[in-house]
Amino acid sequence: MPLYIAVIREDAGHFNVSFPDVPGLVTAGDNLDDAIEEAIEALEAAGEDWTNPDGSTGLKPPRSFDELQRDPAFVAAADGATLVEIEWPVADND
Repeated sequence: MPLYIAVIREDAGHFNVSFPDVPGLVTAGDNLDDAIEEAIEALEAAGEDWTNPDGSTGLKPPRSFDELQRDPAFVAAADGATLVEIEWPVADND
């Protein structure tokens, strides 16, 4: 299953989440665990009805971590951040 990287940064007691491979998808939480839960839910909701900046629909496949590391924007955003891999579609653990 594809793994999307969530970039989590603490700012003034909140944990802000962005996704380098899903531009415009952001969320936040009151603590790290909450931010991770919110990230999973945001990615799940986005995956159901997402429109890309180019007008296409559906989540585009994520880049590998190696590919992301070659992207200067990602390197800058990831500096000092917590990185979390999130599967999409979300695995059903029942």
